[in-house]
Amino acid sequence: MEQSTEHSRWVIATRESRLALWQAEHVQALLGARLPEPVELLGMTTRGDQILDRSLSKVGGKGLFVKELETALEDGSAHLAVHSLKDVPMELPPGFVLAATLEREDPRDAWVSPRYASLEALPAGGVVGTSSLRRLTQLRAARPDLRIEPLRGNLDTRLRKLDEGQYDAIVLAAAGLKRLGLAERIRSVFDAGQMLPAAGQGALGIELRADAPQRCPTLWALLQSLNHRPTWLAVHAERAVSRALGGSCSMPLAAHAGFAADGLTLRLEGVLGPGEDASAELRALGLARAEAEAPVQTVAEAEALGLRVVAALRAAGGDRLLAPAHPG
Repeated sequence: MEQSTEHSRWVIATRESRLALWQAEHVQALLGARLPEPVELLGMTTRGDQILDRSLSKVGGKGLFVKELETALEDGSAHLAVHSLKDVPMELPPGFVLAATLEREDPRDAWVSPRYASLEALPAGGVVGTSSLRRLTQLRAARPDLRIEPLRGNLDTRLRKLDEGQYDAIVLAAAGLKRLGLAERIRSVFDAGQMLPAAGQGALGIELRADAPQRCPTLWALLQSLNHRPTWLAVHAERAVSRALGGSCSMPLAAHAGFAADGLTLRLEGVLGPGEDASAELRALGLARAEAEAPVQTVAEAEALGLRVVAALRAAGGDRLLAPAHPG
C-alpha cells in the first residue's frame, strides 16, 4: 500500500465508555496494521454521556453523542471519529461525511435478566428497563401488562442497575454485549417479528471531514478498502427510512435490512409506533409495519428501497401515527 505522507500520526476521536473504546481500539488496530504512522485515540466525554436524568428525546437526541467528536474533527485535533452507527443522526452537519462502515455485528436486541429466560417468561407487572422509545413501543405491543421504566447510562451502568434489582430485565443491543465479551449475559435474543432493530444497530460508522479525500487521501483510500459493502448498503437503506420519516429519539421507528442468500436481493423491514406524546386513540392503533425487497448494488438503489418502505409504512397507518409529529 502507498505510504502515507500527510501526517506524522493519526488520531481517532471516541467517547470514553468501555464499549466506545473497544470500538475505537478495533479501528485503531485495523489502521495500525496498515499505516506506517502511529494511530492514537482521543477520548472525549459527550453531552449524551453527561445527561443521565432525562431521556435523549427531551435534551437533543442522538446528536448529543457525536457533537464533541465532530468538533475535534473540525479543529484538526482528530482525523476520524468512530461511532455506533445507530447513535449517528440521519443528517450529518455540513462539512462531515460517513466514510465507511465495518462488517456488522449481531444487529438484534438482547433480553438480559438474572431470573427470567425470555420476555414471555416474565410475569405480569414485571419491570423492564429501557429508555429507547423504539424498544418501549414494541415491548408494549407484545406485553401491555408490563411496567417499562427508564434506563440510561453506559452498558456497564445498565447492567449494574439490573444486578442491583432495580429491574427484572433490561433490553440491550446484542452487539455491545458480544463485543465486550459479555455474551453470557444474554438470556435470549429477539427475532425481527418481536423487536425490529434500530437503523444502523450493530454497525460501526467512521466519520471524517468532508474534505478528507483531498486532505488525507491515503487514509481515505484505506478506509474505502475496509468498508464492508453489504453492511454499507444495508445501513443506507435503513437510514433512508429514518431520514424520510424524520427519525429521532422522539420517534419509535425501527428499520433493518439484510441480504438474501443470493447476495443481491436486499430485504428491508420497517416498524413505526405512536410517538412519545401520542393520544390514547393513537396508541390503540398499535404498530405500523412494512417490508420490501429489491436487487441492490448501489447506495442509490438502497435508498430507493428505503423510500418504498416509507411509502408502505405510511399506507399501513403510519400517516396517522406521524400526524402529531408533523402537524399541518
